[in-house]
Amino acid sequence: MNSFIGFVKKEFYHIIRDYRSLIILFGLPIIELILFGYAIRNELTSAKIGIYDQSNDHVTHEITDKILSSGYFQLYGYLHTTQQVDKAFRDGSVREVIVFGSKFSKKLGDGEHADVQLIADASDPNMSRMLVGYTTSILLNYEQSIQTPGQHQLLTVVPEIRMFYNPELKSVNLFVPGLIAVILMLVSALMTSITITREKEMGTMEILLVSPLKPIQIIVGKVLPYLVLSFVNVMMVLGMALYIFHVPFRGGFIMFISESMLFTITALSLGLFISTTSSSQQEAMMKALAGLLLPTIMLSGFIFPVTSMPKILQWFSVIIPARWFLVIIKGVMLRGVGIQYLWKETLILAVMAIVFLVISMKKFKTRLD
Repeated sequence: MNSFIGFVKKEFYHIIRDYRSLIILFGLPIIELILFGYAIRNELTSAKIGIYDQSNDHVTHEITDKILSSGYFQLYGYLHTTQQVDKAFRDGSVREVIVFGSKFSKKLGDGEHADVQLIADASDPNMSRMLVGYTTSILLNYEQSIQTPGQHQLLTVVPEIRMFYNPELKSVNLFVPGLIAVILMLVSALMTSITITREKEMGTMEILLVSPLKPIQIIVGKVLPYLVLSFVNVMMVLGMALYIFHVPFRGGFIMFISESMLFTITALSLGLFISTTSSSQQEAMMKALAGLLLPTIMLSGFIFPVTSMPKILQWFSVIIPARWFLVIIKGVMLRGVGIQYLWKETLILAVMAIVFLVISMKKFKTRLD
């Protein structure tokens, strides 16, 4: 019994001395609690909207002020043509546009039907429902506030609802494109995160040390097979999305493949960076799972809108590659836009890929030396 107690004490001592074990035991639960506590937001906050005011009278101004002062919305800008409305949706600048018809104040005063249209980006069905629900509630509250007390009148502000890109509000159109990003990130990064550490643990690092291969050749040789396999993965996932889940595909196929390969290279370079900075496969896998799994799912906008998160998490999400790829893949598949609307996200992914590859090569060269 004493020997058993001594063995348990020894194991406990080893765990306490190993800082990586302490991080896993105490750090991960804290990170998970913070992410789940702050990132999960079902309420609407600071959603960007546009106003297309064809009446431009004191009533529409009062309603606009009431909507913006609610704290749920943030004004993107005033739009003046249907072309501007379409462009604002296509480049992702707005989540909703409120269109006031002509002679809005006069019609409302005469008890006639006052034209107002709510156009929402339904590529995120849950968000579009909340946008329309909150806006409709504010419109009805305003009309009730200007009615004579005790007098029951028919409501004349009954908004017409239009849903862009996903009129049937299918949740699968939200989750399947998001799953493509999550699957590519986790598979690509997780597989490459153990490449260099596996060589070290298997004792084949010495072969690389004496080989005539340059660090860049070794890096490319490690990444290239996974890039080919990831391409097959992309085609498989796309086929399932189109023919099993019937997700619409409105953009260009070449654009989709090019952006997917760019994101895959970014994920592979991130996994390679983890591999070159880890001393064992176990450590590399823990870094990949803890550093990629939760942030990719929670902070990329896959499930919860980034705009509804606290500012500090919004800033942190900037370094999550999946956040930018989600904008790209939804833009290509659901909105049918091209590089002219997605150049910023493409540039960010390209810069991330280059940075991680350069750091990985430097780390690997140092290890070889």
